[in-house]
Amino acid sequence: MKFMSRRARRRTKRRSRIVRTAAWTAVAVFTAIAAGGGLVYVRLAGAHESPNVDAALGDDRPARTVAGALNVLLLGSDSRVGENGEYGKDLGDARSDTAMLVHLARGRSKAVVVSVPRDTMVDRPDCPLPGGGTSRAEGPVMFNTAYTVGGLICAVKTVEQLAGVRVDHVLDVDFTGFKKVVDAVGGVRISLDKPIHDPYSHLDLDSGSQRLNGEQALGLVRTRHGVGDGSDLGRIRLQQQFMTALATELKDASLLADPLKLYRLVNAVAGATTTDKQLSSPSALFGLAHSLTGLKPGDIDFRTLPVVPSPRDPNRVVVKQSEAALLWRAVNDDTAPPARQEQAQHG
Repeated sequence: MKFMSRRARRRTKRRSRIVRTAAWTAVAVFTAIAAGGGLVYVRLAGAHESPNVDAALGDDRPARTVAGALNVLLLGSDSRVGENGEYGKDLGDARSDTAMLVHLARGRSKAVVVSVPRDTMVDRPDCPLPGGGTSRAEGPVMFNTAYTVGGLICAVKTVEQLAGVRVDHVLDVDFTGFKKVVDAVGGVRISLDKPIHDPYSHLDLDSGSQRLNGEQALGLVRTRHGVGDGSDLGRIRLQQQFMTALATELKDASLLADPLKLYRLVNAVAGATTTDKQLSSPSALFGLAHSLTGLKPGDIDFRTLPVVPSPRDPNRVVVKQSEAALLWRAVNDDTAPPARQEQAQHG
């Protein structure tokens, strides 16, 4: 009986490790939803203060509608602080280089990811400032200025005003975190229809199937001049293609069979992500991770906010309200999004 007891304890410990590893894997797959420097991970050690978004915004917000559904705003910031300095001089005005609202359906069987072009002209609301006080409302201004003005809190408030949808959590990651996670998983294989040569993002890729390291992957999801008409819409399509490939890579990486590799993957980007205070606790992170264990790359429906060229500036876009309203309604009601519409080009 004593021997059986030890065996039972070993089985319990083994099951516990499997559950923990499955949770880490779920988080890793969830990170693949983010793009353009917008990769999210569960931190083993965080270096950033988690803002209390709920306390800052109060009760004047869209109501939560469908119990069990969850909306997470993923941001990829273009900060040049610290290790990110190699991508340009720190001018003290980081913006959200990428923004995606991830809707996790009730039951976590599906996810809808809505990319918001950073060039979208919006009316930015007044926002509480990190150092105290309130910024003034302004518009029309580019969507990504919200992050510059008031960080995560203002980004959340701007998205909620734009979409009429409650944002439950927010996560932000920088360039370095994105590169490290790609390298930690061993690179990502992607197939390109056309070669991409963009001196602005230092990208030089041939057409066809190839495995990208972290630096190449970052260049790919940041490039604008190397694809299409040079607009943010072309870049978003590349980002979504890459994130699907990354999700597949993570799923096929045998992470469950290699806990050390999984540990390195998660730890590789420690300190690069900021979350809201409500998501920063271990119980909240593991709860979210565990809920995503059944979500597969094919269950993620990538969309782009419907926009048209701005009549005031062809290099900017404005929301196509009729189509956007249907998309946001589906997110809010936790229903299937409407049929895809072709996006107009600009720039």
